Amino acid sequence: MHARSKFSRRQFVSTTGTMVGATMAARGYSLARADESSEAPNAIDMLVDGEPPVAEEASTIVILPDTQNYSEKFPEIFDAQTRWIAENATPRNIAFVLHLGDITNRNTPAEWINAKRSMDLLKAVPFVMATGNHDYSEGGAAVDRSTLYGEYFPIAEARSRQGFGGTFDAEPNRLDNSWWTFIAAGRKWLIVSLEFAPRNEVLSWADQVISSRADHSTILITHAFLYYDETRYDWNGKGTQQNWNPHSYGVSKHQPVNDGEELWEKLVSRHDNCVMAINGHVLGDGLGRMTSQTNGGTDVMQMLVNFQMKPSGGDGWLRLLEIQKGSDSKGQRVKVYDYSPTLGKTNASPQNQFQFSLPPSV
Repeated sequence: MHARSKFSRRQFVSTTGTMVGATMAARGYSLARADESSEAPNAIDMLVDGEPPVAEEASTIVILPDTQNYSEKFPEIFDAQTRWIAENATPRNIAFVLHLGDITNRNTPAEWINAKRSMDLLKAVPFVMATGNHDYSEGGAAVDRSTLYGEYFPIAEARSRQGFGGTFDAEPNRLDNSWWTFIAAGRKWLIVSLEFAPRNEVLSWADQVISSRADHSTILITHAFLYYDETRYDWNGKGTQQNWNPHSYGVSKHQPVNDGEELWEKLVSRHDNCVMAINGHVLGDGLGRMTSQTNGGTDVMQMLVNFQMKPSGGDGWLRLLEIQKGSDSKGQRVKVYDYSPTLGKTNASPQNQFQFSLPPSV
């Protein structure tokens, strides 16, 4: 494995937070620092009124993480998120919506009804939904892979949605593992969505899916991959030092499962067309990012995005990946913004607003 060590997002926030915060406050920005007792005390919000700017000739991928609290307690916030996405589909050229799992909190019919209603508000906007631990078993306990997901989001409906490619061949009527394609910003894209705690046979299937579409820039979404300390989940190396590892759930007792480091070694690092891996799940400040290189030297941006710890189950925050048309000397640029339709604010903190380059399209 080749890995590039970079100045991490968390180091940047820690060393520059005071200086940047003072500057932003002087300019009228609203600052809200995380509770000092949290696991990531350097988190700082810099809230700006209004939406992020709309870039001409850019395409947008929307990240929708951990809606579990909305489905259970605040369905109006979930509605507001998807309604805003639908209303901005044309002006922002929204190509796809990626739900990172924990669609529900306790895997109950009432929660799934709320989630279904909210996602239906997307109308014609393409979307894919990963499964999280809270989407499995009675009460969301993730002791096995039983779920109501398919009852409210049936496979027949998914097959009619734009971009649908297929599902895990051993479970063709389940959406827990699926792949999707689209074209945006001059690239062909492949989305591979994997279940919480992916099994070995699922990774073998995903390996074939990615290999057979080597001309597509690939984004992997799965519920648990990167931890808030900006390292991948690694049960073999860190065990319980990292909370909520897939190996610590009952579902792992039935069949071998994989965490972030295992996913990296067995799947992502082997494919030079992989450019992003995105997950939710993790608490702390719910944010993290790191760049590693595949075996062939391709940079892979890995992002943790989770807002569920904020008021009202997440305050409606979304992450927008704005892919710029064309390229510069470092590759095609992606501008990242976090925006809440319910608050009407953008978070200008350096952990919530940043840029990175995509490798050349293959």
